Amino acid sequence: MATTRPTGTATAVIAVTALAPVSWGTTYAVTTEFLPPDRPLFTALMRALPAGLLLLALTRVLPRGTWWAKAAVLGALNIGAFFPLLFVAAYRLPGGMAAVVGSAGPLFVVGLSALLLGQRPEPRTLLTGLVAAFGVSLVVLKGAGALDPVGVLAALASTAAMAAGTVLTKRWGRPERVGPLALTGWQLTAGGLLIAPVAFLAEGAPPALDGRAAGGYLYLALANTAVAYWLWFRGIGRLTATQAGFLGPLSPLTAAVVGWAALGQALTPVQVTGMALAFGATMAAQLGGAKPRPFSSAGKSDRKDSQAAVPVTGE
Repeated sequence: MATTRPTGTATAVIAVTALAPVSWGTTYAVTTEFLPPDRPLFTALMRALPAGLLLLALTRVLPRGTWWAKAAVLGALNIGAFFPLLFVAAYRLPGGMAAVVGSAGPLFVVGLSALLLGQRPEPRTLLTGLVAAFGVSLVVLKGAGALDPVGVLAALASTAAMAAGTVLTKRWGRPERVGPLALTGWQLTAGGLLIAPVAFLAEGAPPALDGRAAGGYLYLALANTAVAYWLWFRGIGRLTATQAGFLGPLSPLTAAVVGWAALGQALTPVQVTGMALAFGATMAAQLGGAKPRPFSSAGKSDRKDSQAAVPVTGE
């Protein structure tokens, strides 16, 4: 496939969607610096459920028919499984490392896209994914001590859940006359409701919160979740699954930069080289996909594609 250079509109779609993983890259610093220790499930709950209920109140739209089940599945993958695993990793691994272990995300997306969307992986895409994973591994392996096995497994599992949710979101689209804001609210609420009983059974009553922790949870629920996930699901509707998946490395890169700039974590030349490789692979992946659709109200063709068994890849 010939490489296509994004147009101005396409670049804007990619750039706005990229704000979501950039925001998620700040999760680790906020978790370790502002939130109560050793409460990953409560933290996941506080991030998901308030944001979901807020978006439901704003949109006043509920699922219908099969979308009750679809919203539950997407909520379980993108939120209910992803958030707790993410925070287990964040509590057990150094800031940047928790996200960097998830650098296999693009490769998960490529594999699942082949299975669920019928998109045959191209050698160029696989090579780009390997370069991205290698780049972020340089950031990890030269920047931290012994790896916590539970934290690493949690990070990998959270990445797999998010990749599956991304591909299924692309496969199912969204129902007629339902915008990405409502779809985001459904998933956050479903995921939060799944997390709630597990959090209270495993961790007990909520901890006492001081102003610092309350501010951290407020940031996670609003900017880091409600806004970021709205941008993410909006972007998935206009990008290919592969393009969206390859924006994922921006999260660990942001985490590493925040760790360096705000937390005083040193970056070696090898780490900087790894960051350059990962960022370059992320950008290269955006050049070879289908042209993203501009931001606009969903038209008839969009609604038709969203209901197709195997949707088109963004054109």
